[in-house]
Amino acid sequence: MAMAAASSSLRSLRALSISRALSPLPLLRGFALRLLHQGVLEEGRRGGPGSVHPTAVVHADAMIGQNLKLSGSGAIVGADLPGQTIIGSNNVIGHHSVVGVRCQDLKYEAGDKCFLHIGHNNDIREYSSIHRSSTSSDKTVVGDNNLIMGSCHIAHDCKIGNNNIFANNTLLAGHVVVEDYAHTGGAVVVHQFCRIGSYSFLSGGSAISQDVPKYMMVSGDRAELRGLNLVGLQRNGFSSVEVMKMRRAYRKIFMPINTNMGQFDDRLAEVEQDKELAECPAVLSMLQSIRGSFEQDRRGICKFRNWCGS
Repeated sequence: MAMAAASSSLRSLRALSISRALSPLPLLRGFALRLLHQGVLEEGRRGGPGSVHPTAVVHADAMIGQNLKLSGSGAIVGADLPGQTIIGSNNVIGHHSVVGVRCQDLKYEAGDKCFLHIGHNNDIREYSSIHRSSTSSDKTVVGDNNLIMGSCHIAHDCKIGNNNIFANNTLLAGHVVVEDYAHTGGAVVVHQFCRIGSYSFLSGGSAISQDVPKYMMVSGDRAELRGLNLVGLQRNGFSSVEVMKMRRAYRKIFMPINTNMGQFDDRLAEVEQDKELAECPAVLSMLQSIRGSFEQDRRGICKFRNWCGS
């Protein structure tokens, strides 16, 4: 009897210690994580849309939106660091993903505030990592409706737009900018400070060391332009007329029939002066994307070959 009573007291003491350790977390727009290991059960019983795996960890600095599905075992959100991790609504975070931890930049100084802002409706799959900024004056940003497949990495101070798809093992170094509707194949690596334009496609296994202009497809180590991302343009609703004009512009710039047509800048200017092409917003956007890559502190664009098919 005495041993049974002692065992019961010990179990009660352990339960009390666990419940004290699981302190309430901040709220954002009405969604409360409360007790990490019990929250998923309580939400489930009440029919709540959010869920947190019993082995997941959410640090107190994390601000979480509605309907978070922290469904992965071993996932970590936030860190014991100055600054904050903010995650919007309807996001899914998979097994052993690490979101909002300290960056891997050696210039980061301990004690500096660092930030990560993630938007809405993102699917962050297993073993992915997204790091906070390296300075208090910057932040890592992930927009809305992105699919980040397994084992991807988004480093400090990256700026990710909306509706992008990163296939498994896509690795983005620090300060990379990815615009909207970009698509990577598996095992793509992107050099720091590069910019990936909207509606571009990066073939699997490519190493990107310079900018990828809008609408274009690249492949190889080091990646080279391989033409327009025709499949992506068609899937995203670009008209046949728009695609035709973009192809004409691409060929004038990168595939000149006459090798004496002048320097690269001359070919860009020729397209800009072509009235029929210049009235197409998509062509103008492509030209701006190319020219922007040659501004101060930018890395230029991926190399191109005259035999590229587009």
